[in-house]
Amino acid sequence: MIDRKGRIAIVGAGPGGLCAARWLHDQGIAFDLLERNPDVGGIWDIAFPNSPMYESAHFISSRTLSGFRDFPMPADYPDYPGHRQVLAYLRAYAEKYGLRTRAECGVEVTQARPDGDAWTLELATGERRRYAGLVSAVGLQWTPKTPEIPGRFDGQAYHANAYRSARQVAGKRVLVVGAGNSGCDIAVDASSSAAATFLSLRRGYWIVPKHVFGVPADVFGHSGPQLPYWLERPILERLLKILVGDVRRLGLPAPDHHLFQTHPVLNSQILHALSHGDVTVRPDVTAFEGREVVFKDGRREAIDAVIFATGYKRRIPILAPEVHAEGDTASLFLSVFHRRHPSLFVVGFFETDGGSYPLIDLQCELIARAIRARRESRAAPFEARMAGPPPDMSAGVRFLEVERMRNYVRTQAYTRYVSACLRELGTLKGSGTYNPTGESWT
Repeated sequence: MIDRKGRIAIVGAGPGGLCAARWLHDQGIAFDLLERNPDVGGIWDIAFPNSPMYESAHFISSRTLSGFRDFPMPADYPDYPGHRQVLAYLRAYAEKYGLRTRAECGVEVTQARPDGDAWTLELATGERRRYAGLVSAVGLQWTPKTPEIPGRFDGQAYHANAYRSARQVAGKRVLVVGAGNSGCDIAVDASSSAAATFLSLRRGYWIVPKHVFGVPADVFGHSGPQLPYWLERPILERLLKILVGDVRRLGLPAPDHHLFQTHPVLNSQILHALSHGDVTVRPDVTAFEGREVVFKDGRREAIDAVIFATGYKRRIPILAPEVHAEGDTASLFLSVFHRRHPSLFVVGFFETDGGSYPLIDLQCELIARAIRARRESRAAPFEARMAGPPPDMSAGVRFLEVERMRNYVRTQAYTRYVSACLRELGTLKGSGTYNPTGESWT
């Protein structure tokens, strides 16, 4: 056992881990940054084993609103940066704060166990280390989730995390199961080489084009006055019906919910592909029969390859189920602070309606300031918040009762609440708002 005394272990050197290290350093808190891959960057390095990245992947939030608060993305980036640009941005962030050389890369944590008020980490090498606290920044996109479908499929079947490019499906009849943002992206990409491409979905979704009146959709949404949801919803729904039209003409089912009750699809290319016949819509899959796929409406299609774009399990792989069970969101105050294990902090364990990095930045500053306040015996107001009822981060939206919405937060509501917590704990560094200037880090 190696005792790291008062140090905090940060597991994962993707965006969350890098940001946590930056803020712990800012508050004078010693840490070790542990990363199983050979360099920092997390899922955004397509060369890393098990990365869910594919060659055509881009941000679905805009460059303008997606950077860390004091480190905007470069002005010469496109509106929606590609995965290589996002990786370059993250590594530039690491360089700015001296984190790339401090990260222990190639160090895999296999398990983290509570040890009184501390944590014992077991490494793949057999080494054991004891830390005063644990920041889990391993992300949500490492453990694929696939549905159980009756029958046997005799073609190729794999999860979207194994998809890299359209070369894999050249000349094949392809079915993409799941019409979230990744599913629509992959269906469009696959259709450039596939003999035929089908997209299976259970329900209709609101589709938001990536640009509205010539500007990125999220920039448009943040540029006007912040309206209450009861007024915002009908305005935006009417606008989308004008911009997109009736999606049923493209074979898609109409949305069975109001806008923002579940995460919308931000994708302009899927509309193009559907309107040109490059992608064909099918309902839910009910069975496999050899090389045929049977759909809910009774239709069948001969399929060579099935790609499951069906999401990822909500679990933290380094924690045993008795510490944090799969799908458990109630135990995490603000999706960050574990209620039963006060020295456990989780970064990035949420979904939102905008760019995640500004919120991750707020989370990490709050973690660092809370640790310091606890050590200085001045965290009582924050502890009272944590002991009270969970704050409402829906901004008036009644989310659908589906798994992906259990830890969903609306950007403005989350920003306001966390900013209030930070003001109680000390000076709020940064404005807590988005920096639209796009100042370059080069």
